[in-house]
Amino acid sequence: MSVTVIRNVNVYAPEPLGVKDILLVNNKILAIDEAIEVAISGVDVHEIDGQGKIATPGFIDGHFHLLGGGGENGFQNRTPEVQLTDLTLAGVTTACGLLGTDGVGRDDAALLSKAHALEIEGITTYMYVGNYRLPVETVTDSIIKDIMVIDKCIGVGEIAIADHRNGAPTFEEFAHACADSRVGGLLAGKSGVVNIHVGPGPDRLKFIFQALEETDIPITNFLPTHIGRSQELVDEGLKFAEMGGVIDVTGNEDPVQAYERDGEIPFRVILQQLLDRGISHEQITMSSDGQGSLPRFDEAGNFLRIGVASAQALIVGIQDAVLNGGIPLEIALTAVTSNVARILKLAGKGHLRADYDADILLLDPESLAIDTVIAKGQVMVEAGQAKVFGTFEKH
Repeated sequence: MSVTVIRNVNVYAPEPLGVKDILLVNNKILAIDEAIEVAISGVDVHEIDGQGKIATPGFIDGHFHLLGGGGENGFQNRTPEVQLTDLTLAGVTTACGLLGTDGVGRDDAALLSKAHALEIEGITTYMYVGNYRLPVETVTDSIIKDIMVIDKCIGVGEIAIADHRNGAPTFEEFAHACADSRVGGLLAGKSGVVNIHVGPGPDRLKFIFQALEETDIPITNFLPTHIGRSQELVDEGLKFAEMGGVIDVTGNEDPVQAYERDGEIPFRVILQQLLDRGISHEQITMSSDGQGSLPRFDEAGNFLRIGVASAQALIVGIQDAVLNGGIPLEIALTAVTSNVARILKLAGKGHLRADYDADILLLDPESLAIDTVIAKGQVMVEAGQAKVFGTFEKH
């Protein structure tokens, strides 16, 4: 038995609870209360001093390229697989893996293997089946069966719309994939969410709005991402959110530069626009697109340059929203904790509550820098330094 008590920490669960103690037993939160006393014969109790720190749920990155991504402009542009500490040092304790443009050099069996490897190394992982193109290439003989029989599979993604790399799918192909994901989710007790890459094309969310008009698929099964590409796309995303949908914003390690260079609208700005319209903050999430390629093309579709996305985008986005945007921490946090857990139906995730998974971050109250990361009850990062490393990481 492993018993840990975090003492005198300011708890954001993500709602503010004040200064409390948090009792962890093995991989679960047993209690959150004032002055918790623990006396178990023969068991050493590990105590962590949380004085002057903020405790939050571990971050859930709902859109991550665990195997790497890209390949645009040649094989040398394939981005590398993620390492465990790339995630934990960024505060990510749960990651949802997917494939992007390249569903040939990488496939879902390899993605599932990588997800299992990271789970063994200490964090929680899930996956989507498929890639940019339709029809979805499945592991079994159907989307429904994949979601039912693959434990980690929670839905389909990332299907690309409004993008020249998507294989020009028909609306019928799109609708059928979304419907099958819905049914698979119902049968397996999972979300069945369709993670939808929205490219820079002028159609933007056209397929999603059409599906809502012409089919019975509920709005909660669609999760469009990369909403910050342009203000025009943000406007459509806010319309979708007003209808009851959840939009996903891709964070950036340098949101100011991304806006000035590429016109990417920062998470902070989109969240504030959402609040200004009277839309609930529960209708937005933020993901990193981690290890995915960041290709840039000119207006003629010619490749210009490429970068690699990082899980650090999440903590940077939270810091930017709170410290520069004046958005309350408890609101900003929901975009990487409780909102993600709700839309993806991740049991035991996204909150600091009794009987929930012991995924906890300790942050500096002034800078919101990450001090400590606990994943499933294990201290992965301490004083900003990694304590647990992946199997092949050098340290």
